[in-house]
Amino acid sequence: MLIEYRSSLDPELAALVTFQNRELTEAGLGTGSRMFRPQDDVEHLIGVVNGRAVACGAWRALEDGVAEFQRMYVRPAYRGRGLARQMIVAIEEEALAAERPVVRLETWSFLPAAIALYQSSGYRRIPVAGAYAGDPRRVRFEKRLPALVF
Repeated sequence: MLIEYRSSLDPELAALVTFQNRELTEAGLGTGSRMFRPQDDVEHLIGVVNGRAVACGAWRALEDGVAEFQRMYVRPAYRGRGLARQMIVAIEEEALAAERPVVRLETWSFLPAAIALYQSSGYRRIPVAGAYAGDPRRVRFEKRLPALVF
């Protein structure tokens, strides 16, 4: 899979986010303001296989030394091939290059495959904070990345 940065206005990114929102709606999340939208303050990555955008992920800077991993999605027909794990590694590398060795993310409790993926990638569960603290549907993770050695 080729992983490349894309603008928040990229039509292939928009299509992937639309598919992701549809899946979340079908899973019972709802619609409206809770749905993901590409944002300008977020670095968006697209995974391309044979010229087709099949995966996406994003990250943004939080406080010093911390990045937030967002919007992981892989088209259903491409799942089970390790593409999500490749996207995680790419985002972790970008976070390290930006001097952000701590990566945090949130997901939904009704996405057990996502939870298992993050746990098997070395993320540990931490308390949900901020506006979503106390929401039993939210699950929050953190990973401290090893330093890059050249």
